[in-house]
Amino acid sequence: MAQSNVFVKGALASAMFLAFSASAFAADNLSTLQAMKNTATDMNIKTVDQAGKNAELIKANLKKVKLPEGFKIELYAIVPDARYMAVAPSTNMLFVGTRKTTVWAVTDRNGDNVADEVKSFAPSIKFSNPNGVCWTKDGFLIVAESNRVLNFPAAEYFYEGPDVAVITVVPEGGLIPVEEQSFNHTGRVCRVADDGKLYITLGQPYNVQPKDKIDLYNKVGIGGVVRMDPFNGSGREVYAMGMRNPAGIDVSPKDKTIWTTDNQVDGLGNDVPPGELNHLTKAGQHFGFPYWNGKFKVAGSGAAPDLKDMKEPANAVFPQVEFPAHQAQLGLTHYTGKAFPKKYQGGIFVASHGSWNRTEPSGYLINYVPIKADGTAGTSEVFADGFLDPVSKRALGRPVDVANLPDGSILVSDDYAGAIYRISYAGN
Repeated sequence: MAQSNVFVKGALASAMFLAFSASAFAADNLSTLQAMKNTATDMNIKTVDQAGKNAELIKANLKKVKLPEGFKIELYAIVPDARYMAVAPSTNMLFVGTRKTTVWAVTDRNGDNVADEVKSFAPSIKFSNPNGVCWTKDGFLIVAESNRVLNFPAAEYFYEGPDVAVITVVPEGGLIPVEEQSFNHTGRVCRVADDGKLYITLGQPYNVQPKDKIDLYNKVGIGGVVRMDPFNGSGREVYAMGMRNPAGIDVSPKDKTIWTTDNQVDGLGNDVPPGELNHLTKAGQHFGFPYWNGKFKVAGSGAAPDLKDMKEPANAVFPQVEFPAHQAQLGLTHYTGKAFPKKYQGGIFVASHGSWNRTEPSGYLINYVPIKADGTAGTSEVFADGFLDPVSKRALGRPVDVANLPDGSILVSDDYAGAIYRISYAGN
């Protein structure tokens, strides 16, 4: 037993040393880059193979995807662990976040709507869950990690080497209190709105947070959306609260309001509660959680018995759309192109990652939600289906995010297949 304790203590000490060394290395590199110095990182950045057996198998799986008449889906790029996407404003590039340690730079050099090169962006920086990527209006790339936010000037022009210019918007440990960090619901997503502010979603780390966490989370914006200056993090405020895990965000190009998805509580059965599409129309709105999830009362349920005496939040805002339970809606985007039929123009495409805890799997698809003249949502419909094999009930893909390309087509990321797809319209 004594030897075992010595071994455990030694292993813990070694792990702490390695963790400190890794964080110190990352911090040193960040400060080196901010001083416009070289980090001595290998200049030869490996690229991801875009051909071969894996690509052919993914293409074969795409033949099983069902789309409305006139649409087609094709492989755009092999991108391991592909999550949220930010299409570059001036070049045929996009940047792709992951739940791991890599941000990918994806380039279509010849403009044929297929990526020619995929390689890691800023590999001299040690990223930690760089899930969220988005652009400022003047071409600065924002990367939102679990507990840090970085800003990269002219990323689409200075991505070729490992060392890039970088600004710290929120330092490590500054996005949420360190003691509230978790492995759960920590994939941030972001948008810069027309007011010039950076909006970031903050999922809360529990299935349902305990009673003694509610006031703290509302105060700091966990389980909601915070906004701040995208260059120095100043003026931070809680813009919206009362969500569980807002996993997607977009800004309406028409009325400049904010829309988010929100993932529902687990453990209450196959069919409740619903997933949410929420419309944020002004600062300070509360979207009901943990009292409500959609119009399902969570407080006092089997998932939150300690909240049985919780008071209903005043003026709670209910979802614009309630999706089937456990489909895990993630990224969303307003369609801004003109190439798709008119019924899709101005509406919202929503990626459904797919269930993990239903008796019968559900989701693994792309929804389309029309937006009515008054700015509210119409009835959701399935747009792209077939990422779940109907016979084996095994996932062929798990959609994460949707993004517009300038030609009017859209991109869909898939972190299961490790790929990005392009959906275009060739009908009349």
